[in-house]
Amino acid sequence: MQAPLRVFITGASSGIGQALARYYARQGAVLGLAARRKDVLAAFAAELVQTGAAGVSCYGLDVADAPALQQSAGDFIARHGVPAIVIANAGVSSGTLTECREDLDTIRRILDVNVFGLAATFSPFIAAMKAAAATGVPCRLVGIASVAGIRGLPGAEAYSASKAAAIAYLESLRLEMRRYGIPVVTIAPGYIATPMTEINPYPMPFMLAADEAARRFARVIDRGSSYAVIPWQMGVVAKLLRLLPNAIYDRLFANAPRKPRSPDF
Repeated sequence: MQAPLRVFITGASSGIGQALARYYARQGAVLGLAARRKDVLAAFAAELVQTGAAGVSCYGLDVADAPALQQSAGDFIARHGVPAIVIANAGVSSGTLTECREDLDTIRRILDVNVFGLAATFSPFIAAMKAAAATGVPCRLVGIASVAGIRGLPGAEAYSASKAAAIAYLESLRLEMRRYGIPVVTIAPGYIATPMTEINPYPMPFMLAADEAARRFARVIDRGSSYAVIPWQMGVVAKLLRLLPNAIYDRLFANAPRKPRSPDF
């Protein structure tokens, strides 16, 4: 009898992370779920077991807390074995303006979670995954970036910068892991219907429901693709924007609507 798939997901208490957990639960996977709201995770875990998950371990943590992730990774491996898939999904977003001193803490927090959080999530799993891959067991690392990392958006210096850094970081990691046969998958979502996007005061083209996005993400993860924009239409838009000369891009986007700032973020 084949052992169930083992999947570890951060940011699993809402949005894309929650949708991915539901998807893999329906596949009968063993799940490790990490998020700051452990009480929400615990209630969610009971739901997942009813929908088919072979087991669920919950970890209340902040992905900027590397020791907490180290401890949680060790616990998951001891309980269930080496995960086949680790998804660094946790992310935060807020409008920010560098000119506002009160936004500096928000900028630091966004970079800590969205960039450092990727490395803190993957780091404690890599040695075990390398050993597993050496015996022919497939493993992969997955990072959730954003199309916001392809060109800087007005009023979102921190978020755009964090996602651009995430894309570059994941590419570097992909090159490092290649020799060990461990694919690193970068997924850059467009607009997904989640709590993070519901406060955006502007049109969001090609919006996907979270469950549909999770299904498409899982297909990319299963293939081990190096990079994918989901939905594909946003990938076309992003490529076109990347090709625009700065003068034209600036004229088009300088007065675009801004995501609301959150000084108490």
